[in-house]
Amino acid sequence: MAGSTFGEQFRITTFGESHGGGVGVVVDGCPPRLEVDVADIQIELDRRRPGQSRLVTQRNEDDRVEIFSGIFEGKTLGSSIGMVVRNEDANPGAYEEMRDVYRPSHADWTTEAKYGIRNWQGGGRASARETIGRVAGGAVARKVIEHVAGIEVIAWVSSIRDIEADIDLGLVSRDQVESDPTRCPDSAAAEVMTAAIEAARKGGDSLGGIVTCVARNMPAGLGEPVFDKLDAELAGALMSLPAAKGVEIGSGFAGTLMTGSEHNDPFVPGDNGRPSTTSNHSGGVQGGISNGEDLVTRVAFKPTATIRSAQQTVNQDNETTTLEAKGRHDPCVLPRAVPMVEAMVCLVLADHLLRQQAVDVV
Repeated sequence: MAGSTFGEQFRITTFGESHGGGVGVVVDGCPPRLEVDVADIQIELDRRRPGQSRLVTQRNEDDRVEIFSGIFEGKTLGSSIGMVVRNEDANPGAYEEMRDVYRPSHADWTTEAKYGIRNWQGGGRASARETIGRVAGGAVARKVIEHVAGIEVIAWVSSIRDIEADIDLGLVSRDQVESDPTRCPDSAAAEVMTAAIEAARKGGDSLGGIVTCVARNMPAGLGEPVFDKLDAELAGALMSLPAAKGVEIGSGFAGTLMTGSEHNDPFVPGDNGRPSTTSNHSGGVQGGISNGEDLVTRVAFKPTATIRSAQQTVNQDNETTTLEAKGRHDPCVLPRAVPMVEAMVCLVLADHLLRQQAVDVV
């Protein structure tokens, strides 16, 4: 299937389906001699896996990664890195009722319209289980950006429906994010979010929200000035995640409410002989190129499409019917989306760091 490869210099290709034998990734372009342990990858998959709390799908998967190429004695070889996670708790029978019925706002109809065939067992490649490959590849990319530039990438749930967290972008730590199942570092907001998610689950419904991500210790100069702008590639990468419906960089749409004098980020002398800014409405990107300030992105995720409540739809004969979905589904994708967002940001940054090295050589 086309569209399963992402990146130019640092490149991943994901494979597998939700209820097939397994899912995984092939990573190309990773530099040699980089220290990567299986634990570095497993910790990220553990953050993404189902069943980790009562707020997410209860599909029982350990998601243990197997590395079958590209890493030897804890170091990358410079060749393709192959990783796979076996599916252990697949239950395709739970999707039998969806064999001939299209789930509203899911990829069932559009996939069939494109290919004339679809895997109705869990959604196939449209399932969020595909993101295992992205997260595994992103774990390797994280090691690259940490080693090459010391970049730190951290994301968190900043809102669920109309519940907004009060967060200082510069102070959030991973320990704070991981301290609550919602992955919201504002404990008061997290408590309200938990109640809202549980109420949606009990009511057979779902909720959406926003994940915020910041990349710290950013170098200046990443990105291209025209079609491969850093913010454009970040937007494309993040919009490729399941259920993502919007991306903001820096001030985003709020910037439309400001004047130019309010929105512009004034320059002042900074460290290491380079300019710094007194504000960061640009979100760390100007003219498509990183300016050395924190890279700030926000991703909006819609409510999960597959819900237990009765919904009007049609079958393959274009006849009206009603669907009450069975199976195990997230009432809110946000907590598990956090490592997915981090992975895509790491992948984009690793790709552009390696592309910039080619420029620096010249």
